[in-house]
Amino acid sequence: MTSHVVVEADGGSRGNPGPAGYGAVVKDAATGDVLAERKESLGVVTNNVAEYRGLIAGLTAAAEVGASTVDVRMDSKLVVEQMSGRWKIKHPDMQPLAERAKELAAGFTRVKYEWIPRAENSHADRLANEAMDAATGKPAAGRPGAAKAGSDGKPQLPTRRPDRAAVAWTGAQGTPTRLLLLRHGQTEMSALRRYSGRGDVPLTELGRAQAAGAAKRLAATEGLVVDGEAVPIISSPLTRTKQTAQAVADALGGRVETHPGLIETDFGEWEGLTFAEAAERDPELHRSWLGDSSVPPPGGESFDVVHRRVRKARDELLAEHGGRTLVLVSHVTPIKTLLRMGLDAGPQLLFRLHLDLASLSIVEFYPDGNASVRLVNDTSHLA
Repeated sequence: MTSHVVVEADGGSRGNPGPAGYGAVVKDAATGDVLAERKESLGVVTNNVAEYRGLIAGLTAAAEVGASTVDVRMDSKLVVEQMSGRWKIKHPDMQPLAERAKELAAGFTRVKYEWIPRAENSHADRLANEAMDAATGKPAAGRPGAAKAGSDGKPQLPTRRPDRAAVAWTGAQGTPTRLLLLRHGQTEMSALRRYSGRGDVPLTELGRAQAAGAAKRLAATEGLVVDGEAVPIISSPLTRTKQTAQAVADALGGRVETHPGLIETDFGEWEGLTFAEAAERDPELHRSWLGDSSVPPPGGESFDVVHRRVRKARDELLAEHGGRTLVLVSHVTPIKTLLRMGLDAGPQLLFRLHLDLASLSIVEFYPDGNASVRLVNDTSHLA
């Protein structure tokens, strides 16, 4: 009998929802010895349901080996945050599973929840994939853990009154989370058409006027103030986006929050250069960068890295605000990336889509995994 154990748990689905399974392992906290393993195929469910089922199996196994204190380690930020009491549990499919996990946790002296990167959860991840292999008859493509959507699993959103027009035309089910994507106004860097990533430059006078025009347009938009309270207004942490977001907050009577995942691409040594200057400075690298999203600028980040960062930010925002409307004030690349997700398009979209300063785009993400792009690069408020 071991009093202190570590439970590592994971779950995933191939399709979200799709053929799913979970894995859980119980280890002696002092020695790391494996005390119990659990895995099971679940039929067709979502990532998050599978993750909760993995947690339940792990806690059950910990009780069976006689544990009194448990450290739960999972790579699902959603489950960890919800079980820690920091995030609300809104989705009806997860509420009973979370209650069951809480009942099991109450039987121990202490249970602590910790988020870990997927690479540190490889044992439970392997068991979950073995369960999914058994369900589908074939392994997932690519690296271990490929069955999960996103680094933390794709959050499932609360299901309320369906958008009937969307159901009729797209088959999407449930109430979507609506993202109003506003690009910041003009800065000196954007006026000169220079790469402007992490450089923290303010809006110009014209940029402030553009932000005011966008704010006036949003203030006249139905549904952005509910029962006297403005919808969440979430900005990149850079000055140009915060100034634009503050204009919106002032117009709606809300407040600005920031999220680091919405920050612009780090252009590294190309920061401040024009397109032509960067191409002249690093001709071969610049050509490669234009055709391969995995290639970073010198000292910067690739578009693939940006995509993973923005996807994680989106998943966190959907998990926290599922079924609501959000105003996100960001930059060209993060907004294009969110539209790319909505269109289920490849990275070439980044080079073929134009977004003007202070432009408004809209994308909706549904709880069943569907999405709908409703508006792209609207600047009618600037006329």
